[in-house]
Amino acid sequence: MRALVWHGANDIRCDTVPDPEIEHPRDAIVKVTTCAICGSDLHLHDNFMPGMEKGDIVGHEFMGEVVEVGSDAKSALKVGERVVVPFTIWCGECDQCKRGNYSVCERSNRNKALADKVFGHTTAGLFGYTHLTGGYAGGQAEYVRVPMADRTHIKIPGGLTDEQVLFLGDIFPTGWQAAAQCDIQPTDTVAIWGCGPVGQMTIRSAILLGAKQVIAIDRVPERLAMAKAGGAITINFEEESVVERLNELTGGKGPEKCIDAVGMEAHATATIDSMMDRAKQALMLESDRAHVLREMIYVCRPAGTLSIPGVYGGLIDKLPFGMAMNKGLTWRMGQTHVNRWTDDLLNRIQEGQIDPSFVITHTVPLDQGPEMYKTFRDKRDGCIKVVLKP
Repeated sequence: MRALVWHGANDIRCDTVPDPEIEHPRDAIVKVTTCAICGSDLHLHDNFMPGMEKGDIVGHEFMGEVVEVGSDAKSALKVGERVVVPFTIWCGECDQCKRGNYSVCERSNRNKALADKVFGHTTAGLFGYTHLTGGYAGGQAEYVRVPMADRTHIKIPGGLTDEQVLFLGDIFPTGWQAAAQCDIQPTDTVAIWGCGPVGQMTIRSAILLGAKQVIAIDRVPERLAMAKAGGAITINFEEESVVERLNELTGGKGPEKCIDAVGMEAHATATIDSMMDRAKQALMLESDRAHVLREMIYVCRPAGTLSIPGVYGGLIDKLPFGMAMNKGLTWRMGQTHVNRWTDDLLNRIQEGQIDPSFVITHTVPLDQGPEMYKTFRDKRDGCIKVVLKP
């Protein structure tokens, strides 16, 4: 089969690789009909995440048709069924899964011993990501083996296109969780840093959850225009002061809820801390650029909440934690517990409350994937979200 394969920094290729096979009775094989490039895939492409190995198949946002089912998964899945596959692999049996904390499943990471050493305790296995999260083959491919498939799936009813439901596997529930864990009140101002795909879903989630006003911060015109179309007030951080504008919009008090939809590769360039981050990252003295986190701590209203769906991979420097402590800020973060949210979100799609396909700007064949990684990373050609067709 054909698949997108990691060969090193800035080197993803469309290769011919062996077809996946059933390896465990709970497995299923899915023929991929549609997949996508996620912003966190760029962290792998740019080699900022530890634990990648040459030959790894990438991609964790995909859906398709079940073509083979292991003996222990047949009660839950049938050949021919159409499914979205969540990026988090979960067993449904451990203590964390029983609590709905699927992204920290205690059993699905087959490299648990390594994750225990690095993280203190293992997190869930993830598709197409690093070997710290299991090293599972990803979904930017013609076929995928889905472990624990009796749990790790979202069945899709008829009448919905792939494009309407694909993002149930990651960015839609990620944006929803980012907003939901803020406990948004009708009087709240929610400020969101980053208007990429996750940021766009977070904007619409915050509005659906009843925020008084939603403010979106970015510098890319196409992203800001999409955010404005979704109901957000926009701030271009290259043209105006984020701090001054947020204070102006909140009567000098700051937003109650601040959401980091950027993560470890913040692109601010004109501030002292961002220049220091880039220098330290180049010298391997720091792994993540944390400008957005610092800014959120500074501008957030005392007793407010910081929500962090943006991916971080390692160490950050000069974090004003004393400021956060003295302001009494609540931190909520983590990988998404996808299946905790998907029943509700699928219903919202069916009812017409939201059509997540609005975010798609480019649809190309799988073999054009390597070039689209670069287009997406460099934000060329108005690129916001890339969908691939195997």
